[in-house]
Amino acid sequence: MAVKIRMTRMGRRHRPFYRINAIDSRAPRDGKILEKLGHYDPLVKDPEKQLVLNTERVKYWLDKGAIPSDSVSEMLLRLGVKHKYAEQKTARRDKARKVAKAKGLFFTKTERLAAEKAAEKAAQAEQEKAKAAEAQAKTMQTEAKSEQQNPADKPEPANEGKKE
Repeated sequence: MAVKIRMTRMGRRHRPFYRINAIDSRAPRDGKILEKLGHYDPLVKDPEKQLVLNTERVKYWLDKGAIPSDSVSEMLLRLGVKHKYAEQKTARRDKARKVAKAKGLFFTKTERLAAEKAAEKAAQAEQEKAKAAEAQAKTMQTEAKSEQQNPADKPEPANEGKKE
């Protein structure tokens, strides 16, 4: 019999409350349980009261081969209960991240958004540089035209910093 450690939803509508149970993997979410291991109340403000677990029994079930669900696995890691399934998952994610990086792809949405933002910033800087070059070329053209029209009337350089 394959055992999983997962949550059973309790509580009323818009007020969820979860029991963390050891359940036969073939049973439905709210089906028959083997043992109640604790509870999780996401609406409680105090983090110590939010998650209550019998860690000895959780370790017992993990040693017997029970597989925690992803959300329960994260909760166990927060409480300091290490297990091989979390290590395997991080190893798979690291390997997938390396493969994605080797292919030049983004692994997470955050990486993709950061790259898009950097590209947008670079494009904006390039546009500003082009505008500045265009403005400088325009001023050079106007100065050249004014010199062609009035070659004798060259403006004398202003004495900056000197007072008369």
